[in-house]
Amino acid sequence: MDEPTVVVGRITRAHGVRGEVAVQVISEVPGRFRAGAIVWTQDGRPLTVSASRSHGDRMLVWFEGVEAREQAEALRGALLVVPESASPDLPEGSWWDHQILGCEVETDTGRALGSVRDVIHTGANDVWSAVDEAGTETLIPVIADVLVEVDAHAGRIVVREVPGLTAPG
Repeated sequence: MDEPTVVVGRITRAHGVRGEVAVQVISEVPGRFRAGAIVWTQDGRPLTVSASRSHGDRMLVWFEGVEAREQAEALRGALLVVPESASPDLPEGSWWDHQILGCEVETDTGRALGSVRDVIHTGANDVWSAVDEAGTETLIPVIADVLVEVDAHAGRIVVREVPGLTAPG
């Protein structure tokens, strides 16, 4: 795929014996897993949804060509992505993971915290993991009280100096 992608789900396990998989949905787009929709594995394999249904906090999905439990098991753990252009514009103050990864982080006092290496999705808010050249990791909660400025296009993030969080306590 020639453009940035957005993660929309993760296959957690096979379900049943006919190729159905359980998908943890990471998308707020209605119909993302509707019959006929196409998603891709991170290695670029397209998967066309033949059917889907809600099942608790997950979706149960059948993909065309996946007809046996063994085929479904082979997909376990796969991240499902779509091109960024297939997703709606984000509201102000929201970013796609790929826009944040690699951004340089510093405090409002000018202390470098390193670059964002990972975006952790939690139930309450996202957390950005910044790692400096010495290998020190700083976990940054993505909340208004901590973020001062995020310029994803320039690759720069400024956060408040918070004792115990971004500064030695």
